[in-house]
Amino acid sequence: MSRRVVSCMLSLMMVVACAVAAVPGAQAATDEQTLSVDESTAVVSDTSGYHFKATITNNGDTPWSEGNLALYLNAMYTFTSRTDMQEWAQEENAIPATDELGSAHVPAIAAGQSATVTIDAPADNAALKRISSWGPKPLLAAYTHDDETVHLRSFLTRSRDGLDNAATPAMQITMVMPLASSHWQANNETLDSLVKGKTATRNQNEQTDERDDNAVTLDADHTRLDRTFSDTLSKHSQLQTVADPTYLNALAVPPQVTAVMQPAAFDITAYAAGGDAQSYTDAGLAATAWNSDAALAQYRKALGDDKATTATIAWQGEGRWTSKALAEARRQGYTTVISTYDFESSDTGTVHTGTNVVSTEAGDVTVLVEQRELSNLAKGKATDEHAQAESTEAGRLARFVAQSAFYQMEQPYTQRNLLVCFDTNANAITIDRFMSAVEASSWLEITDLNTLAATTPYATGEQAQANIPQETGLSDKQTKAVADALSTLSAARASIIRFRDSIISNDDKQSDDAQALARQDANKTSEYPRDAWIEQMLNVHDTLALHAMAGNDADGAIASAMLAGANHLSSTLLNGIALTPSETVTMLSETASMPVTVSNGTPYPVEVCVSSISDSPEIATSRRTTVTVPAHAEAQVTFSLRAATSGKATATITLEDHDGNQFGQPQKTTINCVLKISDMTGFAIVAIAVAFGLLGLWRQFHRKKDPDE
Repeated sequence: MSRRVVSCMLSLMMVVACAVAAVPGAQAATDEQTLSVDESTAVVSDTSGYHFKATITNNGDTPWSEGNLALYLNAMYTFTSRTDMQEWAQEENAIPATDELGSAHVPAIAAGQSATVTIDAPADNAALKRISSWGPKPLLAAYTHDDETVHLRSFLTRSRDGLDNAATPAMQITMVMPLASSHWQANNETLDSLVKGKTATRNQNEQTDERDDNAVTLDADHTRLDRTFSDTLSKHSQLQTVADPTYLNALAVPPQVTAVMQPAAFDITAYAAGGDAQSYTDAGLAATAWNSDAALAQYRKALGDDKATTATIAWQGEGRWTSKALAEARRQGYTTVISTYDFESSDTGTVHTGTNVVSTEAGDVTVLVEQRELSNLAKGKATDEHAQAESTEAGRLARFVAQSAFYQMEQPYTQRNLLVCFDTNANAITIDRFMSAVEASSWLEITDLNTLAATTPYATGEQAQANIPQETGLSDKQTKAVADALSTLSAARASIIRFRDSIISNDDKQSDDAQALARQDANKTSEYPRDAWIEQMLNVHDTLALHAMAGNDADGAIASAMLAGANHLSSTLLNGIALTPSETVTMLSETASMPVTVSNGTPYPVEVCVSSISDSPEIATSRRTTVTVPAHAEAQVTFSLRAATSGKATATITLEDHDGNQFGQPQKTTINCVLKISDMTGFAIVAIAVAFGLLGLWRQFHRKKDPDE
């Protein structure tokens, strides 16, 4: 049988396989038979050829015999609609793919094992040469073994290079990377040092507010921008970066960025949805901590340049950009916001420029809306769970390129600028692959954020108002998480204020550490050094609170770490005033004394009330006594004990502030009472006993005797 006949038979088999997807021996990749794309040429030109690498995994219970992997293409096909493309990706239509790109032998695969196969088609491959028009083409990978065929559908996109097709204007596209981190941690060592007034970990020449940053740090693996990531940013100069300025400040060497977002990626959408600004203020989150002025101040601090300037753009949080959220962003100085999803309705209309200009009660806001399908692919999300090839990054990239080409072909002479956003956690390899593919796509023109914002908006006025989401988009679980976090932060901050107002002594004497701290805090405009110390703790708390309300914290990891840090700070402060456990007290008389020691681990004197109460009515203690405890020292108070009888009791000793409210950990002391004859009562009892004894003797000698005696 000739090779030509064999080729024709194989082509016919592939046509049948595409037309009847459900027949035995022609099935999609499943849990037991997996075919996934590892690498593929994103943009094919007249000189590139085509490279394809796949992994075949046997998740079944039986081994597979040797097989074959073949790649097929429909070189002449042109997709007519986005529905047409989606149905191909989901194996819901029958498009014949009969142009063979190449094949490769697949070794036998044992159960639970995998094999990697590569197919390379040179630039002069017959199937590639047959392509006469640019754009996306159906690509089919077919793996045959043991009389069964597993197939996977993807896309091959041909550029205009080397084709006679008429050139049309390139479609503009703006690629944006948010630079923020989800690896924030609360530094308990710094928090403890602050409470104790220790300064050993701090350079004498550092500015006071730098201690705020030391309390909230990136974990050890993220304090420096990854070298590969840095190289990627340098390599793709047209990539737009919108950075959290606190993240820049935490990096050893901050990169150049296009703009900055709200500090700590503060969730403005959740703030507006709650409608309770006071709860945020109570938690230490006044608007001055996250508005555009704060963003610019943090940016200047990161660069060490008080005159540096850049654009400020509010990034979307967990909720949607409702009218209230947009108005709040505008009120806080953000005239431009980026909407990462759910701003416009999901319809089947042609793609358009991602710019809306919305009028709010605080002024106009330019909303830059990402293109949903392209952005989802760049963020690692498949267009549909049934699009099997898009389960890997290579498959998603192939779809991204194909989809963008189709969008340009859909309206080749309409000016549009599409916004594509990467995920916050996108790695350098992902960014490099997508940016390289966009740069190689002749139908795309990369622009910057300024160009996008200045492009004729897609919607203004009433049309823009109609695009605004009506619902916040926050689930009940998310809303509760925000409320719980604010409650925790408010309680922690209130504890610090309580310490300031009701525990710390008015006596401004301080330890050597506190004096050093005061000298370093000389720029604080406080009447007393202790006020600067308290102010510093409040600032640290507020920094923790700011990060706790980040809008890029889908799994709640940042909030959990920051709330734990805030609780640690407040509890360490209050527990810095502690009762030293007392030994058991033994009473040998009606009265005794019980000494209690109070320690102060803070750098300033405190004045507290020590309260004691017994659980026995027969053994009582005096109730309260006030004591001033010097900085980093101890003081002792004495309680009077009085017993009416022998027995055992437990005295509970607690600390109270100036308002009589308890704080800290209570202590319990056992009191054993063994009364002895050692006081006036004892003597009286003895005297009476002696008198009765003498009376008995007198009667014994003076009574009238019986005659028989």
